[in-house]
Amino acid sequence: MKQRGEKISMLTAYDFSMAQILDGAGIDVLLVGDSASNVMAGHETTLPITLDQMIYHAQSVVRAVKRAFVVVDMPFGSYQGNSSEALRSAIRIMKESGGHGIKLEGGAEIKDSITRILTAGIPVMGHLGLTPQSIYKFGTYTVRAKEEAEAQKLIEDALLLQEIGCFALVLEKIPSSLAKQVAEKLDIPVIGIGAGPDVDGQVLVVHDMLGITKEFKPRFLRRYAELGDLMHDAVQRYIQDVKANDFPTPDEAY
Repeated sequence: MKQRGEKISMLTAYDFSMAQILDGAGIDVLLVGDSASNVMAGHETTLPITLDQMIYHAQSVVRAVKRAFVVVDMPFGSYQGNSSEALRSAIRIMKESGGHGIKLEGGAEIKDSITRILTAGIPVMGHLGLTPQSIYKFGTYTVRAKEEAEAQKLIEDALLLQEIGCFALVLEKIPSSLAKQVAEKLDIPVIGIGAGPDVDGQVLVVHDMLGITKEFKPRFLRRYAELGDLMHDAVQRYIQDVKANDFPTPDEAY
């Protein structure tokens, strides 16, 4: 798709019903994101979600999918610092979920883990820029790589990830000009989230773009629906009908 100049569409999914809708609509890639920690479990960060929980979400998504490519996030603590542990975690995800590839956050510092996983024939997607698993190092979710030194390291990391065998790369919340530069330098697809229009595809959290979550309003987010409002109104109408003994009617009873 990158070679053809065709942009790649990617959204997150965490459960069977939503994945079925997204896959049926023709999405190219589904990401079983560790953002499930936020939108499904209500945690403040992505750090608390476990490997078992990620596998559960991935199993649910894979059961629904007939055509999309499914990538599964490796959660915090399942790959950093120990390449043997990283390989075990990746193998569990692939064997138990049926996903098609995994995603890890970081560059040179996790090179050994990525290399080890790739030796098992497991496709790896990289993730650079704002890496939410490192939130306590950054201290904030603001735009990354605005300074020359950090931008240069990001370019070096991107080239390294391609060189060691990653099949694609996510760039999160970095300046558009830097993202464009990286996408042009790499042969592998670059998927952006808050990285401007000059990359090879885009990813958003599905709950954000459908308006189910309300609090999160970054500049890069476009809401394509306001499902939160629709659902709220539907539930209120249901409550009213139940209270007024208007549901069920004789036609809705046996």
